[in-house]
Amino acid sequence: MNRTDKLVRPNVRALVPYSCARDEYEGREGIFLDANESPYGPLNRYPDPRQKELRAAISSLKGIAEETIFLGNGSDEVIDLCYRIFCNPGSDRALIFPPTYGMYQVSAAVNDVEVVKVPLDENFDIDMPAVTPLLEDERIKLIFICSPNNPTGNCMNPERVDFIIRNFHGIVVLDEAYAEFSGKPSFIEKTGLYDNLIVMQTFSKAMGMAAARIGMAFAVTDILKYFFRMKPPYNISTINQEAALERLRDIRPVTVQTEAIVAERKRLAEKLATIPVVEKVWPSDSNFLLVRVRDADSVYNKLRSNNIIVRNKSRDMDGCLRITAGTRSENDRLISELNKI
Repeated sequence: MNRTDKLVRPNVRALVPYSCARDEYEGREGIFLDANESPYGPLNRYPDPRQKELRAAISSLKGIAEETIFLGNGSDEVIDLCYRIFCNPGSDRALIFPPTYGMYQVSAAVNDVEVVKVPLDENFDIDMPAVTPLLEDERIKLIFICSPNNPTGNCMNPERVDFIIRNFHGIVVLDEAYAEFSGKPSFIEKTGLYDNLIVMQTFSKAMGMAAARIGMAFAVTDILKYFFRMKPPYNISTINQEAALERLRDIRPVTVQTEAIVAERKRLAEKLATIPVVEKVWPSDSNFLLVRVRDADSVYNKLRSNNIIVRNKSRDMDGCLRITAGTRSENDRLISELNKI
């Protein structure tokens, strides 16, 4: 039994996965009388359960093998599967670095997994003196690292991330949902070096396909075989697979749009810094800015009353709003309304 197998819950190791009709016959042509589908309708057939064509397109784009790619119904499904595969309810733990993406903790609660929190340091980076002793805690089975981090917007120090992966006995999940906006190297290329690393990316951000709910996980096959075993048979619809494939057929618009968003993020940061109600704008490697304002609740409500919706993070981070970089006209409208407050 290899190290990955030992980390997996015994019941998951023993699980015999459901074999659906499209697993047993992969051809596109034929008289399909096996899955109790209707013979009529434009969407009458079940989708490809393993998304082979889409995974092949992602493989070509990312330059990695198809078998190292798993697709989930959004990254939230990947997060949930991590808990279900590696954490025994009521006994195992997961480690997170707040402030960070809230679904790590929500999914832990759903799966009855205790969360250990090590707050980020004053630079919104991983506090290594605080986290290093915890790497030896046998009850901690998962570590979630968001880089660029939501809601702070910054990338974690890659040397610190690398140290954690190398010295942790369990699984490290590196969430790179905003990686395309950072201009910095992805850890995807390191998944072949580490048998305990899962890198998540998404179609929701730079790809502009949040409505399609397609999350990507990259890892060694010893890990991903359990994801394929555990997932629902048809977790991504044919409509969403085809939409993603269409997006990948010509990636140039995505590149142009990503560059435009980064340019607007930089311009927005400069403009916000000159507005009297704004106290601080933090640097960002993502498509949003963390901004501290005077009386965040009041500013949030005034913007909302003018149909400008930002994220109020003041409950977690005193006085802070998270503001996504929109189009130039959207950002100009935001700046205009903030100047009136």
